[in-house]
Amino acid sequence: MAQAGPVGDSLPQERLSRRVLRHETLLVLALSLGASGVSALISFIGSVTRPGGLKDQAATLNASAAPGRPWLDLAWQLFGIGTALVPVALVAHLLLREGSGLRALGFDRGRAGFDLLRGAVVAAVIGSTGIAFYLAARGLGFNLTVVPEALPEVWWKYPVLILSAVQNSVLEEVVVVGYLLRRLDGLGWTPRASLAASSVLRGSYHLYQGIGGFVGNMVMGVVFVYLYRRWGRVGPLVVAHSLLDIGAFVGYALLAGKVSWLPTA
Repeated sequence: MAQAGPVGDSLPQERLSRRVLRHETLLVLALSLGASGVSALISFIGSVTRPGGLKDQAATLNASAAPGRPWLDLAWQLFGIGTALVPVALVAHLLLREGSGLRALGFDRGRAGFDLLRGAVVAAVIGSTGIAFYLAARGLGFNLTVVPEALPEVWWKYPVLILSAVQNSVLEEVVVVGYLLRRLDGLGWTPRASLAASSVLRGSYHLYQGIGGFVGNMVMGVVFVYLYRRWGRVGPLVVAHSLLDIGAFVGYALLAGKVSWLPTA
């Protein structure tokens, strides 16, 4: 009779693969937006326990990393944008092992026209609703005052804001929608459970903005998961998110202090 091998060797290959995929997913999230969710929660606890209301506090998104030293500041900005995209490169690597790559998530140039058109329409619909929701949430005291940018008036300000917007979009839509749903589907989660996980995760790393930021982005997550399931592509979502963030970052830079309806810190 052959001697029994170690317990680990006797595990069915399917079960082992599910365990590996589960650990892989947790590690990707821990290196990216899962960690951001924990950070945002800690920030939110600090905000609600600080004297004064939430709307009297500010959350700054794109701030100077080296005030008074523009070239060093630019280097830090580009470094931050580049390193933030490393989890996307990791996801691409993991998917390439399956023989697919990011095209499996619909993040390629194969249907660029489709992605641009659908993304622009989604951005137009969500953009106006999002601004109204933010102003209402802040007015009710559920949200901090969001300062989308606080960069110095230098030549690279607007290019960096645009790059930052695109970076946010690629990271979030590739990891939180395309990759996460693919892995949860592979692990046997129901579509409803996967939708809830993706949407709550999206809301969680915006919690530093307050309850309004959490709820608003969670609702946006529900819409984006629905559209991904319908279209099978994250491309339109990246376009929509990029346009939304570019509008927020550049729009704030151009309008802050010049219109009465836009809150400033």
